Amino acid sequence: MPGFKGKYYNAVDPKGRVMIPAAFRSILTTNYSTQMVITLSTFDDCLHLYPIPEWEGFEDKVKKLPKSSDAVQLVLRREVASAHDCELDRQGRILIPASLREDAGIDGEVVVVGQIDKIALWNREKWDEVNDLSRIDRKAYMKELAELGF
Repeated sequence: MPGFKGKYYNAVDPKGRVMIPAAFRSILTTNYSTQMVITLSTFDDCLHLYPIPEWEGFEDKVKKLPKSSDAVQLVLRREVASAHDCELDRQGRILIPASLREDAGIDGEVVVVGQIDKIALWNREKWDEVNDLSRIDRKAYMKELAELGF
């Protein structure tokens, strides 16, 4: 099954809707459905948009984890507690709930990013900031990826 890849620039309209790129809509309608789950990312200031089967797989993983873990509690508080059902409209847009727009700082220009099994929605300024190569230790990342076999 093809994964979501690429990045696209778009904008949130006055009603809180954002257009999902045609390439992503094609993957959704061909391999999943127009129904999805939108939620906060556990660690990043962005939103995650999951096709239903991918969300169900995420939930299955979380169910198997020890609820006494502080890290698992963070996942439950951030990602699970903020999850909302959503659906592509006929124009290929999704409505982002106001609470999620506020929590992730999603307004104005957004970046819609493929993440293989999900789609991420970022505020453009935050996206540019976290992807600024001058702010990361590239050698450490390269070493870690090599240790992971990548």
